[in-house]
Amino acid sequence: MIPGISLTDPDDEEALIRLLGEYGRLKRHTIEVFFDQAPVAMAGERRHGMVRAVFVQRNKTADEAIMARLWQLGKRARNVLVVSSDRQVQAAARAAHAGVISSPDFSGELKDLSQHEPTLDPRNRLLSNEELAEWEDLFRKGHPPV
Repeated sequence: MIPGISLTDPDDEEALIRLLGEYGRLKRHTIEVFFDQAPVAMAGERRHGMVRAVFVQRNKTADEAIMARLWQLGKRARNVLVVSSDRQVQAAARAAHAGVISSPDFSGELKDLSQHEPTLDPRNRLLSNEELAEWEDLFRKGHPPV
């Protein structure tokens, strides 16, 4: 169960992509997510920031697409963490020397992430009264002569 996402919601894929995008941004990871049962017109991949969403046609499963992707990555699969509770996908990931995490464990990571307060980027901090006065004074004076 992923916080804020219901499988009965018709926009559940978009909600998951947004959540994964936030996760990827905070963890500084690129993410690939695979969805089953895409109608032919919707099949294919789409980029959403750091998330590559793959909508797999109805004649193939997302699990098959994940295993094919691992094979395609070859030695680079060592840099991948596969999220799946499917034993066959987990075995393929381990055979490719990729990391493996179960879906419930990853869902727990997402829950932990959603409970953290966002930290303010130090570059976006508020100015002190003294700094504000200095900037106001500088703007009043205009550009110094060149």
